[in-house]
Amino acid sequence: MITVEFDYKKATTVEEALAALANGDGKLLAGGYSLVPSMKLRLSQPEFLIDISSISSLKGIQEEDGFIVIRAGTTHAEILNSALIQEKLPFFHTAAGVIGDVQVRNRGTIGGSLAHADPAADWPALVLAADAVIDVVSRNGSRSISATDFFTGLFSTALGENELITAIRIPVPPAGTRTAYMKFEHPASRFAIVGCAVMRFPDGKINIAFTGVAEYAFRDKGAEQAVAGNTLDAASMDAAVNAALQGQDVSFMGDNFASEEYRRHLAKVYLKRALQAVA
Repeated sequence: MITVEFDYKKATTVEEALAALANGDGKLLAGGYSLVPSMKLRLSQPEFLIDISSISSLKGIQEEDGFIVIRAGTTHAEILNSALIQEKLPFFHTAAGVIGDVQVRNRGTIGGSLAHADPAADWPALVLAADAVIDVVSRNGSRSISATDFFTGLFSTALGENELITAIRIPVPPAGTRTAYMKFEHPASRFAIVGCAVMRFPDGKINIAFTGVAEYAFRDKGAEQAVAGNTLDAASMDAAVNAALQGQDVSFMGDNFASEEYRRHLAKVYLKRALQAVA
């Protein structure tokens, strides 16, 4: 399907992008693998696109001041191939390798994925489990949003009007931290029908996040509390699985790909697999 007519602007700095964004009904274009399909379906009809794919300050992965900083314009392939990510955040490496296909990984960006907030996207679960902070900027200034406050509904986030994601900051995990990302994927799109990200710290704290299950990705506090501080054995894993998805303030999904009942079942199966992987 062809999109409605739109204008195109290319920004070379963040300041240029923000100025253009404040000047009408525009949308930011990074990789385009979320925005362009929605435009083809007429779900999004901006007056113009602001291409930010060439802004150098939005690219790269570094370790800075106790954080691993992934700039918003960093592609999935760059995350997949980063030695720093493989060493310090191995489940980010795993997730990057199961996103879409080679074309999607080479063009799609982590910032674009988070801003789009598809309920079946992979990165939301990862940033939630990693206690990430998402840095954003507008012409009024900059601010940082905890990942646990970022996702607010179906394709909805805490991003304000005319704000742009600049970076994702993840605290460097202490030595001995173990991570896992398990996904039951749609065979064509490779989106998550269910995805589960787990981060287990040396002190016994465990972060558990799901994507694909509900209208937006979420941390499962009940499952975390059931297993936190315990020896990670069959009994504690079963306790976490039994507590999972209980009392969540989210709407669980059912569609042509999987019913709500099936998704709930899969979520528990993949949580147990992820816990076994970090045990």
